[in-house]
Amino acid sequence: MGAYALGLVATAPATLLDAGLQQASDGRLRLAEARGTLWSGSGKIEIRDANRRSGIASNVAWHILPLHALRGRLLYQVALDHAVKHFPVTITLQRVEFADADINLPAVALALAVSKLAPLELTGELMLHVNRLAFARGTVHGSATLQWRAAGSALTRVSPLGDYEVRLESDGSSLRAFLRTLQGPLQLDGGGSWKSGSSPEFLGTARVPPQHQQQLSPLLRLIAVERGDGSFALQLK
Repeated sequence: MGAYALGLVATAPATLLDAGLQQASDGRLRLAEARGTLWSGSGKIEIRDANRRSGIASNVAWHILPLHALRGRLLYQVALDHAVKHFPVTITLQRVEFADADINLPAVALALAVSKLAPLELTGELMLHVNRLAFARGTVHGSATLQWRAAGSALTRVSPLGDYEVRLESDGSSLRAFLRTLQGPLQLDGGGSWKSGSSPEFLGTARVPPQHQQQLSPLLRLIAVERGDGSFALQLK
C-alpha cells in the first residue's frame, strides 16, 4: 500500500495541489505557475481577497521525504521565496500539520484576510511563526505568533504607528487570538475567536496619545467607533 501511494505521488502533476487549495480555501488560496509533481515542484502561492480579484504571491518550492510515504504519510520540506530554511508539512488521510515555519508577508495581507481593513492602505511587514498547527476535519490544534513590524498606513504621516503581536492558540474547539502592542504611539489591544461553521469575531481597542489625535483620529474613524477619550472601539466580523 505504501509503495503504491509512493508511486502515485511520484507521477501526479503539481497542478493537483492548486485544485486542492482552491477547494479547501473557497478560491482564496491558489498555486499559480505550478511545475513538477507532487513529489517535487515549485510555483507561486497566491493569497486573494474575498472577491478573488486581487492578492499577493510568494514563490514556493517543495520536495517529499520518500521514506515517510511508506509509513502512510507524506512529509514535505517546503521553502518560501527561496528561503534557506525549510519547514515540514505532514499530510495524512486525517490531517495536515505545519511545524516550525517562518513566513514573511507584506502588511497588505491583513487587508486581504479582513476586508474591513482595506481602506487603511496598510504598510509594514508581517512575520508569522508557526510553532505547530494541525488541521483535521474542520478543527485546528496548535499555536502561532504573528508580528506586524513598522506598522503604518499610506493615509497618515505618523510612521511607524508601532509594532504589534497577535498570539494564536487553538485546542480544536476554537481558534483564539490575543492582540498586544510591542511599542509605538498607537496602542492596540484586544482578542477574538473563531469556531468552525461560524464567522470570526474580534473586539479591540485603539488608544491615541494627545499629540497624535489630530493626525490619527480621521484614520481610525474609517474602521472604528470613537469613544471621545482618545480611544476607539474596533469590531471585526
